[in-house]
Amino acid sequence: MELSAEQVRKIADLARLELTEEEITLYAGQLSDILNYFRLLQEVDTSHIPPTASVLPVSNVFRADQAGETLPLLESLRNAADTDGEQFRVGAILDGDD
Repeated sequence: MELSAEQVRKIADLARLELTEEEITLYAGQLSDILNYFRLLQEVDTSHIPPTASVLPVSNVFRADQAGETLPLLESLRNAADTDGEQFRVGAILDGDD
């Protein structure tokens, strides 16, 4: 399946992309190659393969919750945009009517 320049312009418009004519020509070829590859994949017989959500075994990747050393106060505040003494200062997110 070969995409036309007009089809690439339509896709770019939907994606809100501004493409040059050179990019349109380039992407028409690349997208056509991708679609042709998917067409090839659709021809593969997968009837003997059960549907799966993941090919990897499901396992818990979380570590045990253990208390550890904390950062010193000044180190934890070092990269803050704004501080007030020993606290982070952030802008208000509510209008105060609540």
